[in-house]
Amino acid sequence: MAATLKTVTLGCKVNQYETEYVRQGLHTIGYRDAVADEVADLCVVNTCTVTGEGDAKSRQTIRRLARKNPGTRIVVMGCYATRAKDELATLPNVAEVVTDKRELPDLLGRFGVVDLPDGISTFGRRQRAYVKVQDGCLLRCSFCIIPSVRPQMYSRPAPSILDEIRRLVDHGHREIVLTGVHLGHYGVDFNAGEPKSAWWRLSRLLKEVVNIPGAFRVRLSSIEATEVTRELIDVMGEFSDRVCSHLHICLQSGSDPVLRRMRRRWGAKRFVDRCSLVQERLDQPAITTDIMVGFPGETDEDFAATCRVAEDVGFSKIHAFPFSPRKGTPAADMPEQIHGDVKSQRMSQLAELEAKLRERYFRGLIGRELELLAESSAWNAGEAVHETQGETMLEGTTCRYAPASVPGEASDCGRLMAVAAVDYQGGRLLCNKAGPAS
Repeated sequence: MAATLKTVTLGCKVNQYETEYVRQGLHTIGYRDAVADEVADLCVVNTCTVTGEGDAKSRQTIRRLARKNPGTRIVVMGCYATRAKDELATLPNVAEVVTDKRELPDLLGRFGVVDLPDGISTFGRRQRAYVKVQDGCLLRCSFCIIPSVRPQMYSRPAPSILDEIRRLVDHGHREIVLTGVHLGHYGVDFNAGEPKSAWWRLSRLLKEVVNIPGAFRVRLSSIEATEVTRELIDVMGEFSDRVCSHLHICLQSGSDPVLRRMRRRWGAKRFVDRCSLVQERLDQPAITTDIMVGFPGETDEDFAATCRVAEDVGFSKIHAFPFSPRKGTPAADMPEQIHGDVKSQRMSQLAELEAKLRERYFRGLIGRELELLAESSAWNAGEAVHETQGETMLEGTTCRYAPASVPGEASDCGRLMAVAAVDYQGGRLLCNKAGPAS
């Protein structure tokens, strides 16, 4: 009887990719995914340590799996495992702690996997597949623990990435998301001693990816403003039918004094100028971002500057989060820590601004033809959604990262569809079909 497996991932897209890599490797030697409340023989937990809350959730997950799966072996991996191996090794049923993500092939080898996979072939039941192209971060932002747990910068060879994407497309994944710990530094480690004409950068990789045959589109994961190069924008514009017109460019703060204390590499004006260049060169692109609220010493004027930058850029989505002191980072020991009530007030104010900017951008898409990845379907029994009754509604994400609904067939799930945006309600676009699915 096949051994049973459960995997749990906390944290980022890179972690999700790495979990899938381990899961598929174990499947090759006979493991199968445990169903519902079935006890698993082996559990794999991929941890996150970006915040103290991430640590706590990781520990809770391990304890819960040990309690609900008596006798199971638990393998712990991820950034928390790198940072605190001994701490995690004492938790119930933990059999192994993997401290270096580069050791994942060795982990599979210890379980008996002989033909080690070079990447993945599917991404579970998801329509969107993440492809890890790079690992490691050399920056030293004063609030971030990640460079200490993923310090080794390395990029995957392009042929390996391209072969993986071909397999994913062949298995029906219609959106490929290129991701990394520091995506914009893809290829930097290849280029030492090479003439500039031979350099590998993200723009060159993207141009190779879009030339892979098949019905799929490409989206870039989070990127830093300084790495949104003219070359990258040119590739996105040239292949706009294949590359999603969407960039997630990390802001963190719109105040220059705060950015300096954060040890970020640019000022607010340079950030806005780069976003303006994207908006000039691409067709109505979506720009999303991260903003940290309540960094030590952030004044009302600093926060107001952040809101002005958000207005100037016109973000379609803001991932806002309050500053949380991370032990082991310089920011944790900075003076003028901001009171929680002030953070909450600013978070609420930013949420109101985000909702306004989001609606403004999405309403600007009404009347346009967009490409939708249909990700799920539900029977609409007559609710006020889309003013339809008794038909299947498909839910998905457009090329410009707008959640959307469209009447359709359940068989269209997992396909790319041409849709026309006709309205905006409840935080999503309402659409009609504009062409056949692929």
